Amino acid sequence: MDTKTRSKLTILCRQYFQLVEPAQLRWPEDAVLKDPRVQSWIFNSLFNAEKVMNPPPERYRLRVLKSLVSRLEQSIDDPEEDEISDDLMSELACLLSSNIPSESASAERKAFVTYTYALHSTRGSMPEDCTVTLLESRYVISASGTTGLRTWEAALLLGSFLVSEAGRAIIRGKRVFELGAGTGMLSILCAKHLGVSGIVATDGDEAVVDAIKTNLFLNKLDDESTPAALRTAALKWGWPLNAATFAEDYGMEVPDVLLGADVTYDKLVIPALVSSLREFFELNPALQVLVAATIRNEQTFETFLNSCKRNGFSVALIDFPPTPAHLQDGPFYPTPTPIQIWQITRHRPSGDPFAL
Repeated sequence: MDTKTRSKLTILCRQYFQLVEPAQLRWPEDAVLKDPRVQSWIFNSLFNAEKVMNPPPERYRLRVLKSLVSRLEQSIDDPEEDEISDDLMSELACLLSSNIPSESASAERKAFVTYTYALHSTRGSMPEDCTVTLLESRYVISASGTTGLRTWEAALLLGSFLVSEAGRAIIRGKRVFELGAGTGMLSILCAKHLGVSGIVATDGDEAVVDAIKTNLFLNKLDDESTPAALRTAALKWGWPLNAATFAEDYGMEVPDVLLGADVTYDKLVIPALVSSLREFFELNPALQVLVAATIRNEQTFETFLNSCKRNGFSVALIDFPPTPAHLQDGPFYPTPTPIQIWQITRHRPSGDPFAL
């Protein structure tokens, strides 16, 4: 299989395990799909129950497989020369005959979602796949109103920045603390792949914090004796932090870096959020804060920036725009709504390469 074909199949595989909508999957050309070797690769990489860990839900697998078979049927000009893999057809028959939950029932269930980032360890070397597998409720908001049961676009973009050379320079070997961690994707990415010395994933919702613990287990990070221990804790924004008991409360000394993704979505929570930032700066004036936001409401985000400035913080937009959707190779997220990453410090560092 040539390099170009393998690259296209790799992107397809990453999209599939991230549960990208079937209509948005980037399939190879029909002539490539007809190749028996390609069909075998697709079956073994996407559908073979003996080889695939943490598979997507049955309804999603059925939708993708029906789309693939339809493409193959339309691409076949000579049935005597071209045929559809028996393995693929058997899997389709199996899924069609199984008792798959309804669309509404499927939407309420948690599903495995795997996000993939490409980590370039040295210049010119082949990138290493950095994967984070989570159990997410992608269409459910909990009874308390939290949106922390799924991973949102801003977290995916912030993850891309942290994986970049510039981002790794900020967090490598550092103590990291995440606010509003949700599924824990960013914290898991940092602990599993990015060489932080330790990290604490926090959320204000106890049920969300419990869900993060499940995701730690999925990524083999549930053992606190690992070099980059990842701990979880409940943290209500606006509540005072106790410097004397910080290590006891969170299992880590005062952090060097604070992360937050999609934490500025509501004007009502901004005062408490900024109050917590002020508390952290009191603990460590040299703290660096990275906040990623999907700008759904410009006035709401402007309220956050103005509140930071009134508290004496310096804010600077990091030059790291989203990759256009058709060029993304993992993770995958929509881009019509602006997504930005901001660096917040008590005093803007001189010569900051990211400040505008």
